[in-house]
Amino acid sequence: MAPEEELTLNPFEPGFFDNPYDQYRRLREARPVHQSPLGPWTLTRYEDVSRLLRDPSLSVQDDNAATDRHEGLFPDDPERRRRGSLAILNLDPPDHTRIRRLVSKAFTPRRIETLLPRVQSLVDEMLESVASNGRMDVIADLAFPLPFAVISEMLGMPEADRDQLRGWSHTLVKTLEPLLTVEDVPELMAASDSMIEHVTAAIEWKRATPSDDLLSAMVAAEEEGDRLSTEELVAQVVLLFVAGHETTVNLIGNGTLALLRNPAQLAELRADPSLIANAIDELLRYDSPVQFSRRIALQPIEVDGNQIEPGSFVFTILGAANHDPEHFGPDADELDLRRRDAPHHLSFGGGIHHCLGAVLARAEARAAIGTLAARFPDLAPANDTPAWNGRLVLRGLDSLPVTL
Repeated sequence: MAPEEELTLNPFEPGFFDNPYDQYRRLREARPVHQSPLGPWTLTRYEDVSRLLRDPSLSVQDDNAATDRHEGLFPDDPERRRRGSLAILNLDPPDHTRIRRLVSKAFTPRRIETLLPRVQSLVDEMLESVASNGRMDVIADLAFPLPFAVISEMLGMPEADRDQLRGWSHTLVKTLEPLLTVEDVPELMAASDSMIEHVTAAIEWKRATPSDDLLSAMVAAEEEGDRLSTEELVAQVVLLFVAGHETTVNLIGNGTLALLRNPAQLAELRADPSLIANAIDELLRYDSPVQFSRRIALQPIEVDGNQIEPGSFVFTILGAANHDPEHFGPDADELDLRRRDAPHHLSFGGGIHHCLGAVLARAEARAAIGTLAARFPDLAPANDTPAWNGRLVLRGLDSLPVTL
C-alpha cells in the first residue's frame, strides 16, 4: 500500500497521549474517513463529524452493533448488561426522548443559575486553602473536587459519602474507553455494584423524604403520568457522576495547561476578564475533554465515497474536527481566546445527544479558570512534563503541579 493508505488511527504511536493533534492532522489530510484496524470507522473532518452526530438514523445502542466492543471481558450477565444500557448516553428514541425529557425537567437552566454563587464560593475556598503553600496541583486541589462537590450538592447526596462515591466514579469512567483489559474487570464490576447499591438507597430515601435538590426533582419529574423507574433513575445518576464529573475535571485541567503554555493568551484574559465566556469555548475547542463520540450505522451510509455497512461502529473524533482548518481557518491549531467561531466546537457532541450538562460545565470552568488566573498573577507550571491520563476518549491530566 501507499504510505497514506497505511495511515490509520493509532493510539499506540509514541507520544500520542501527549499530543494526539499531530496524528489527527495527518489523518485529516491523508485518510479523513477510514476503517481502523481496531474495527470502527473513523471520521476526522468537521463537516463529516458534525453531520453524523446530528444524523437521527444512527444509533448509540450497543445491541445494534455487529460486534461487541467489550466481548469476552465481562461475564455474560444479561441483568448487568441491561442495567448499563439505561443511561441516556446509550439509548435511542423513543426511550431516549422520554427519559431525557423527564430528566431535563429537573436539570433546568434556572436550577443551574441558582448554583452559580455556590460554585464560586467553592472555588474561592479551594484556592484559599492552598494559597499560603505557594504551590498546588490544579487537578487534585481544584479540578477534581470542584465538579464532584457541585454534583453531590445538586443531587443532595450526604457529604459523608462523597469520598466513596468519588472513588467508584473515578473507576467507572474507564467503561467509556474502548481499550479495556481483563485486569480492569474485577475493579470495574465491584465499583459498579457498590455505586448502584448506594444510589438505589439514596433514591429510596428521597422518595420518603424529598427535599429541594436535583435527585428529589428527578424522582418527582412526571409528564402525562410518566415517571422514571428506579432502575432508570439509578442509571442517570450514575451517568451524572461518571461522565459529568470526569469531563469537567478534564476541561479545567486541559484549559489551565493550555493557558500556561500560551502566556500571551493568559495575559489577555487577565487584562480583559470579560473574555472568560468565549475563552472557555475556545479551550473546549483547543483541547477537548471528550475526544471521541460513537455512533452505530443501522443502514448503509456513505461518507466521502466510503460505504459503511449496518452494524458498524463509527468513531467521530471530536478533537480532530475541532482543529479542522476547513472550518476554523489556517490557525486552527493555535489558541485564540477571541476566536469568533469558538462556540462552534463539537466538544459537547451534537444532535439529540448534545451534553445535558453543558451549561453547568461552562459555569464551573468559568469560575475555576477565571478565578485561578486572576488570583495568582505569577501562576506557572512546576515542571515541563504534565501527567496525562492515557485515555483515548476522556483526555485529561492526572496531575498538573503549579507554583503560585
